[in-house]
Amino acid sequence: MQLALFLIFGGLAAAGAINLLLQRHPINSALSLVVVMMSLAVLYWSLGAEFLAASQVIVYSGAIMVFFVFVIMLLNAGEEERTHGSRAAYIVGFPGAAAIFCLLSFVFLSERHALGSSNIGGYLNHVTSNIAEISTLLFTKLLLPFEVTSILILVAILGAVVLARKEQ
Repeated sequence: MQLALFLIFGGLAAAGAINLLLQRHPINSALSLVVVMMSLAVLYWSLGAEFLAASQVIVYSGAIMVFFVFVIMLLNAGEEERTHGSRAAYIVGFPGAAAIFCLLSFVFLSERHALGSSNIGGYLNHVTSNIAEISTLLFTKLLLPFEVTSILILVAILGAVVLARKEQ
C-alpha cells in the first residue's frame, strides 16, 4: 500500500514539476507547483510525519502559493493573451486524474482489511504523538524565532507591495 502511494504521488510530483517548467503562463506554473506541494504532503503523511504534511498543505500550498500568485498579479508587465486552457491539462491532466482516482480506489478497496491495522505513526510509543511533541517544542522553546519569522514574512509582503506600486 505504501509503495503504491509512493509511486503514484511521486510520479505526480515529478509530472507537476516538469509541467511547471513547460508552462508559458506564470499562473499555470503556480498551479503546477501546488500539485507538487500537495503530492509532497501525501508523501510526508505516508512516512508518518503528519505535522509536516499538514504544515506543507497549510504553509506552502496555501499561504506561499497565494503570495506567489499575488506577486505574479502585481508584477505582471503586460496583458496576457486569452487562452482556452493548457494542452497538458487536456492531454494528460484529466485522463491522469481519472487513472489516479481509479488506481487509488482499487488499492484502498483491495487493501481494506489492512487499513485498520496500519501503524502510520512510525515508531512512536503511543503515549504522545509527534504532533504533540512538535507543538510543545514550537510554542515553548521556539516561540521567539517563530514570531520573528512571521514578522519577517509580513515585512516581505509589505516590501513587495511597495515595489509593485505604480507611480501616479
